[in-house]
Order: sequence, then C-alpha cells, then structure tokens
Amino acid sequence: MVYTEISSNKRKTVLLITFFLVLIIGLGFVFSKNLDMPQLLPLAVGLSVLMSLTSYFYSDKIVLAMSKAREVKRADDPELYRTVENLAITAGLPTPKVYLIEDTALNAFATGRNPHHAVLCVTTGLRSQLTKQELEGVMAHELSHIGNYDIRLSTIIVVLVGIITLLSDWMLRISFWGGRKRSNDHNQATAVFAIIGLILAILSPLAATLIQLAISRKREYLADASGVLLTRYPQGLAGALRKIAADREPLEVANKATAHLYIANPFKAQKIASLFNTHPPIEDRIKRLEAMS
Repeated sequence: MVYTEISSNKRKTVLLITFFLVLIIGLGFVFSKNLDMPQLLPLAVGLSVLMSLTSYFYSDKIVLAMSKAREVKRADDPELYRTVENLAITAGLPTPKVYLIEDTALNAFATGRNPHHAVLCVTTGLRSQLTKQELEGVMAHELSHIGNYDIRLSTIIVVLVGIITLLSDWMLRISFWGGRKRSNDHNQATAVFAIIGLILAILSPLAATLIQLAISRKREYLADASGVLLTRYPQGLAGALRKIAADREPLEVANKATAHLYIANPFKAQKIASLFNTHPPIEDRIKRLEAMS
C-alpha cells in the first residue's frame, strides 16, 4: 500500500510539472505569433530559467526570514535534535538544520535546495503539544519532503506561478497597446492567434495556481507515505494530524507564498472549494495512514 501510494503520486506530479512548463512555452509561442515578436518565446523561457535559479539558491534564507525562525542547536533542545538526527540517519540523509518559530499554532515545514542545504522548522506549539511518537511522525514527514526533493520542487513551482502571472499581465499590456506593427493585421490566422492569446493570458494564472495547489497536495500524500516507511508507525503521524486539525489558531507568520510549505494549512481556512486548498483534507490523510497500518 505504501509503495503504491509513492509511485502513484510521483507519476502524477511528473505529468503536472510537464503541463506547467508547456503552459509557459505555449504562452510565449502564442503571443510571439500574435504580436509578430519571435523574441518573446526565448525571452519567456529564459526568464523562467533565470528566476528558478535565483530562487533555487536563496529560497531557504528568504522563507526563514519571513517566518522569523531561529536556529536550534543540540544544547538548546537535545530531544528534538536527537529525534531529527536519528530519523535522518534512518533515511540516509544529512541531518538538516533545525529551526523554531515562536508561535502556539501547531505546524512545521521543510525548505532548502537539496538534502545538503535543508532546513526543518517547527513551531513552539507543535513542539510542546505532541507526544514523542507524534513528533517523530511529523519529523519523518518533513524529512521525506527533503528526501523526495519536494523542497526544491515547491520552490520552483512557486516561481513558475509568478512567471506565468507576470508574463500574462505583460503580454496583455503589449496586446492592448498594439505591440509592434504587423503586416498581416487583417490575416485570419493573426485574428485566431489574437483570440487564443487573450484567452491564454486571462486563464493561465488561474490554471497555474490550480496546478501549484494540485502538486502541493500530491506531495503531501507522498510525504505521509514516505514518512511511514521511516517510523513504521502510521499512528504517530495520524495522531499528530488529529491534534493539528483540532488546533484552530492560525499561524501568524504564514502568508500565501509560504502556505504550501507547511504540513497543514496554516490559515485554518477549510471552507473554500477543495480545488483551491493548499493541502489535502486532513481527514483523508488520516484515513490513508490508518489504511497503511
């Protein structure tokens, strides 16, 4: 059951990422044709690569600063540090740096560009209210994000969403002002490309956001399953998720840009449509964990 869950989520995530990249290239291609500006396509792709590389190297520092997190040394919290260290050894990963957020809300996240530059962060509320087995379940979940390279994937996805939004807005403005004068303004093909471009520019940001959320949900399921492989105790993470779900306090330092990183929705807003949730329903995650037992 666990291995089936992991394989299924990996396949679906690859398909979603591929569609994401095709969307960026398609947006650049349509508008390059519509505006008779062939340089738009390589510009769009180049901008995507540049912004992805920039975020790749600095995402962890930015997220930690936004979260007002402080580093925890072994002497500060030996039990927490030892828990992370033992699980990292079991997973065959370098021990990540551990950070703490001063907030009574129950939550945690992992970030960084790869396992050698990873950071694991928990709130003081989560640290104080979970049992040892529940804490191990959460730490195993976050270490699985590191081992599965979700920390890199989530950063790139956020950047790609921003790129698509910026490109759509930019290309709409160019279209509105007429772009470069074209010799085939009355050509039927040009009119078709203009209509397609307008539709793409309007719908692409929405589609990109939905893809981002879908990928985020898939990676949560995968990290749950991978975490169980480390602890061999699904009830630990399931119990932690129950406590997190019962906690109605929003995380003050969270924002829309970082919400998908956390183990559970930091805003506690579960009444919106499921398509727009950053995380899968906790009840569904608990059922899957119980089935893995």
